[in-house]
Amino acid sequence: MAADRTWEPPSAGRPDRRPDPAADEPLTTRDRILAAAVHLTGTEGWGKVTMARLAAATGVSRQTVYNEVGGKPDLAEAMVLGELARFLAEVDGAFTAHPDDLTAALTAACRGVLEVAQDNELLHAVVSATHGAETELLPLLTTHAESLLSTAKAVLRERITPYDVALTPAQLDVSVDTVVRTMLSHVMQPSGTPEETAQALAWVAGRVLAPGRD
Repeated sequence: MAADRTWEPPSAGRPDRRPDPAADEPLTTRDRILAAAVHLTGTEGWGKVTMARLAAATGVSRQTVYNEVGGKPDLAEAMVLGELARFLAEVDGAFTAHPDDLTAALTAACRGVLEVAQDNELLHAVVSATHGAETELLPLLTTHAESLLSTAKAVLRERITPYDVALTPAQLDVSVDTVVRTMLSHVMQPSGTPEETAQALAWVAGRVLAPGRD
C-alpha cells in the first residue's frame, strides 16, 4: 500500500453505511465501481472479481474501470482504504461527540466500529479467508495489514492526545497499539455484543490511559 495515502472521512451520510444512490449527492463512477467490487467479493469471492464484471455491474466500459481504479492490486488497495475509512469515521465521530470524557469517547468508538463490522461485506469475506474459504483474499489482510494498523493507530493517537493523559509519548504509543490490536481481534472474532465488548474495552483502555497514572 502506498505510504503517502492518507485516510479521509466519508464526505456525506452515515459513515457506517455505503453511500445511498438516492441521496442528494450522487455517487461517482469510482464509488460505484468500489461498491460493486466489495459486494461481489462478499457474495462470490475475490477470485470472481474481474474488470469485465465490474464494468457490467456499473454500466461502464472495462477501460473506464481501469481508468478509475487501475489494476486488480490497485482495486484491492482502494477497497481496503474505503472500508478502513468507514471504521475510522466512527472513531472520529465518537471523539468529536465526547470532547471532555475519554472513557465515553472510547466506548462510543468501540461500539461504533463493532456495529459497522457486523454488516461489513468485505470484512466478512476477509474473515472467511483466514479460515481458508477464500485464500486469494489473504493479501488484503496480510500485505496491507501493517499500513492499516499504522493508519488506525495514528488516528486514535491524534484523537487521544488532547485529553488529560499522563503518559510519555512512548507509553502512549504502546497503549494505543494495544487498544488498536485488541479492537481488531474483536472485529475479526467477536466475543459478545458490540455494547458489551465496547464497555469492556473502554474500561481496560481507561485504566491504562487514566490521568495521573505512572
